[in-house]
Amino acid sequence: MAAHEGTNRISVHPILGEDTRRATLRLTFDGELLQALAGETISATLRAYGIVVSRTMPDSGSPRGLFCGVGRCPDCMMTVDGELNVRACITEVRDEMVVETQDGLGIWKART
Repeated sequence: MAAHEGTNRISVHPILGEDTRRATLRLTFDGELLQALAGETISATLRAYGIVVSRTMPDSGSPRGLFCGVGRCPDCMMTVDGELNVRACITEVRDEMVVETQDGLGIWKART
C-alpha cells in the first residue's frame, strides 16, 4: 500500500489565501495509507481523498458522513486507534493514526 496525495484540497482560498501548510502526516484509513496536512481534522483528510462515509447505521446499514462539522451530531463517528465513536470532524490527525469506518455501533477490539 502506497501513500498518495488527496486531490480535493483547496490550495488557494479567495478569502484565506494560499494554504502554506507543508508538514505532512501519515494515517491509515481502512487499510489504505493516506497523507494528511498537520492541523487537519480526520474528516478534512478523508474529504481530500473523496471519502465521505464515516460510519453505517446499526439497523439499516445506511451510510453516514460529515453533517454538522462541529462535533454536535453523531454522523461522523469513526473507530480511531481502536477507540469507538470518535468524532472525525473535530479530531485532529496524528502521525501513524489508524482510522476505520465504524460499522453500526462498532466492535471493541482487544488491545495487544
